[in-house]
Amino acid sequence: MAMAERTSRLPATASRPADRAGRFRLACCAVSTADERAAHFRIRHQVFVVEQGLFRSSGGQDRDAHDDDPATIHVIGSADGVVCGTVRLYPLSGVPGRWKGDRLAVLPGHRHQGLGAPLVRFAIAAAALHGGEEMEAYIQPANVTFFEWLGWRRAGGLVDYASIPHQRMLIDLATPPRPLDW
Repeated sequence: MAMAERTSRLPATASRPADRAGRFRLACCAVSTADERAAHFRIRHQVFVVEQGLFRSSGGQDRDAHDDDPATIHVIGSADGVVCGTVRLYPLSGVPGRWKGDRLAVLPGHRHQGLGAPLVRFAIAAAALHGGEEMEAYIQPANVTFFEWLGWRRAGGLVDYASIPHQRMLIDLATPPRPLDW
């Protein structure tokens, strides 16, 4: 599918306005400009390479072949207009209807703003819009309960992923949450 066709089927930018209770104005969208793409990679590098020390075996780069695949959707999230989170998703080759979500990252100074759930929900909705039937992700153990709260289920036990333990998790995309249902 051509890039223009793929992006035209994505959910519109999903956002939630700030409210009187002091919650932040959150927004998620598929990357569409060079600056957004650079921000996406910068956040991933900061969280996974600098903060968590992952991907040493690949020269300190978390980028891979999926980043250059036109089927991959790179997503950014912002809180009060500041781009501070990412996720990417792509269809798995050889497994019709299965999508994978990974590289979910929110910068440390912004983790209290509630951007993680909107990023995950945006990814789920985008995969469903592209004909996905199920999505998988490998989740660090500290975040498994959060994903279960979002409707994901565990699949098997812990496995090594990016050189640290992760839990493989799945979610059915037949009835995905709406991107604005935060």
